[in-house]
Amino acid sequence: MEKRDVIIIGSGPAGLTAAIYTARANLKPLVIEGFQSGGQLMITTEVENYPGFKEGIMGPELMDELKAQAERFGTEFVSGDVSKVELTAEKKTIWLEDEVFETNALVIATGATANLLGLPNEKRLMGRGVSACATCDGFFFTGKEICVVGGGDSAMEEATFLTRFASKVYVIHRRDQFRASKIMIQKAKENPKIQFLLDTVVEDAIGSEKVEGVRLVDTKTGEKRVLKIEGMFVAIGHTPNTKLFEGQLEINPKGYIVTSTDKTRITSTNIPGVFACGDVQDSNYRQAITAAGSGCQAAIDAERYLENH
Repeated sequence: MEKRDVIIIGSGPAGLTAAIYTARANLKPLVIEGFQSGGQLMITTEVENYPGFKEGIMGPELMDELKAQAERFGTEFVSGDVSKVELTAEKKTIWLEDEVFETNALVIATGATANLLGLPNEKRLMGRGVSACATCDGFFFTGKEICVVGGGDSAMEEATFLTRFASKVYVIHRRDQFRASKIMIQKAKENPKIQFLLDTVVEDAIGSEKVEGVRLVDTKTGEKRVLKIEGMFVAIGHTPNTKLFEGQLEINPKGYIVTSTDKTRITSTNIPGVFACGDVQDSNYRQAITAAGSGCQAAIDAERYLENH
C-alpha cells in the first residue's frame, strides 16, 4: 500500500489547481487523472474567458499548460479510474485497479458530466457547433441562427443568454409544456429573438465538419424536417460524478457533494480530511475559472488540516 499526504482525484481545472498549490506547499500530491484526463475542457475547442489569454486558448492546450505547471512543482500523476474508496477512517484508502493508496487528506475534483441527447453525430460535432455551455461558447455564434434543446430553467436561461449573440434562437422541447419556472418562461417568450418549437425532438445534428442543421421529428404527427442552424446547445442538465462516494459523503438531492458553509474551510465535506472542489460540488457557476478557484481553496483547506493533524 502506497502512503501519501495528499491525493487528488480528478484532473480538470479544479484538480490541477489543487495540485499546483499542494505541490508548492511541499505536500508532494498524487493526482489520479482518470482514463479521460483534463475534464470537460478536453472537448472544448477555444476558451476565450479564462484570464491571462487575450487571444484565447484551445481547451486541451489550457489543460496541458496546467498539468505541466503542476508537474513543474513536483506533482505525480497516475492514469486510471478509481474503483473504490474508504473514507470513514482517519486515513483514507483509495483503490485504483490493482493498486491501493492511503492518504491523510483527499481532494475530490471529479467534476460533472453534461447530459447529452445520445444522438449519432452529437459527440462527433461537439465543439464544432454542438455545445453544452452557453456562457462558454455563446460568443462564437454572433449573428448566427442556433437552437437550444431542453425545457427546464437552464434551457430558458441559456436561450435568453444566447440572444446576446445569435440572430435567432430556437427552443426545441419534446412536450407542449415546459418544466421551467413561470418567470423564466415568460422572460424567454418576451424575447423577440426566441422562437419555440414544441412537441418536437431532435433526431440528429447534420454536418460533416461543423453543424449545418438539425433533423427534427414532430412527436404528434411523426413528420420530419430539417432546420438549418449553425449551433446546437444541449441544456438538459449535468450529472455530477459522485457515484463513487455515495453512502460515505453527504450528497444533495441533485447529486452534488455538500461542502461546508464555514468560510474558514469552505471545501470541507462531512468527513474530516476530505475536501471537494469544482463542478462536483458546484451546481451554479460551472466555469473553468471558478473550478480553478475552488481547487485553490481545497488545497489551502487540506494544507491547514494536515498542519492541525
